[in-house]
Amino acid sequence: MTISGWPEDFRAGFVAVVGRPNAGKSTLTNALVGEKIAIMSDRPETTRRAIRGVVHREEGQLVLVDTPGLHRPRTLLGKRLNEMVHESLDDVDAVLVCLPADERIGPGDRFVTELALAARAPVIAAVTKTDRVRPGELLEKLQAVSELADFAEIVPVAALRGVQVQDLVDILLAQMPLSPPLYPRDQTTDESDETRIAELIREAALEGVRDELPHSIAVTIDEFQERQTKSGDLLAIYASVVVERDSQKGIVIGRKGERLKTVGTRARREIEGLLGRRVFLDLHVKVLQDWQKDPKQLGRLGF
Repeated sequence: MTISGWPEDFRAGFVAVVGRPNAGKSTLTNALVGEKIAIMSDRPETTRRAIRGVVHREEGQLVLVDTPGLHRPRTLLGKRLNEMVHESLDDVDAVLVCLPADERIGPGDRFVTELALAARAPVIAAVTKTDRVRPGELLEKLQAVSELADFAEIVPVAALRGVQVQDLVDILLAQMPLSPPLYPRDQTTDESDETRIAELIREAALEGVRDELPHSIAVTIDEFQERQTKSGDLLAIYASVVVERDSQKGIVIGRKGERLKTVGTRARREIEGLLGRRVFLDLHVKVLQDWQKDPKQLGRLGF
């Protein structure tokens, strides 16, 4: 043992989790960490920031950097998300490329893989969503992945079911350098509560909206307010769901406000689970015209 109490062979380092949109990156990151730190949706471009999740083991620590899906950008926001992925590949100790088992390898997968290999760090392929295909189809996919590049390892996983998730942790830890822990043992992410709350609201707002709308939704936290009630303390959260056009505002609110009410109910449950306390959530919808293309608005929204 070292003087600090950590084993001399303790390993710790950074792993960039990359892939094209909807490849299962956030779902796998959450499964590896053992806690929901990144929101999940079947809508592309759900992840909009490099989210760090920390995996703790007795013998080591992984700092996973869940990145936005690489795509052909149509807006300034899309361009900035792609830049974020490139920056996340700087100085990492390994790269984890997510390739969904239920889809053929395409140009986007090849582009992401080439980018990962250029990072000059060990590249592991995670074949995700294996529970969506039959055994024969999985074998074909694994063969195709092996022909895609000379990966350090290829690991088939089903994140939601926990299949081979711990095996993947072992493989990633083996690639990490000898190092003391990089984060305290009780820390699973460096995301602030405010950021995580805003993301949980956005996740709820993404459910059931039209295909073109997810890219236009952002969320800001306007105010936190502590309240005393007869049944105990309550945290009041006032937040805005931001869209780009008046027509989108109507979609988010829904008929007689029913859809926004559903979003609020779903988000409140998640927020209470995160904070471990009662929450009152007040949501409003506001329009910022074409905010994805406006540098000033992007700055105000944290991009």
